[in-house]
Amino acid sequence: MSLAKEFKEFAMRGNVIDLAVGVVIGGAFGKIVSAFVDAVVMPVLGLLTSGVNFSELAAQIGTAPDGKPVLLKYGLFVQATVDFVIIAFVIFMAIRAINKLKKPEVAVAPPPTKQEVLLEEIRNLLAKR
Repeated sequence: MSLAKEFKEFAMRGNVIDLAVGVVIGGAFGKIVSAFVDAVVMPVLGLLTSGVNFSELAAQIGTAPDGKPVLLKYGLFVQATVDFVIIAFVIFMAIRAINKLKKPEVAVAPPPTKQEVLLEEIRNLLAKR
C-alpha cells in the first residue's frame, strides 16, 4: 500500500473527521466562553471584590537587567481558571442533556436454542398426560 493511499484512508476515517470538527467547534466555543468571562463574569466578580481587575493582578518577583519589573501575573491564571470551570460545566450540562435525549436500548432476548425448544415440547407433552 502506498503512503499516499494509506494517509488518505487514515484521514478519511470517521473518527478523524469527527475529531477535526470537534476541535474547530471547541476552539470557537472557547472563544465565546472567554469573551463571556472577560465581559460579564470578571467585571461582576471585580465589583464583588471592591473593584479588583483580575487580569491586572500581579506580584513583582524581581527586576530585569533593563530596570523593568518582572511580574508574576497570577490574575491571568485566575481568569483562565474561571474560563476552564465555566467551559467544563457547560460541556458537562450539554453531555448530560444529550444523554437524557438518548433512548435506552431495549434488551431483546435471544431466541431459544434448539435444545430449549425440544425441552419445552417434552415438558408440554408430559403436562398433557
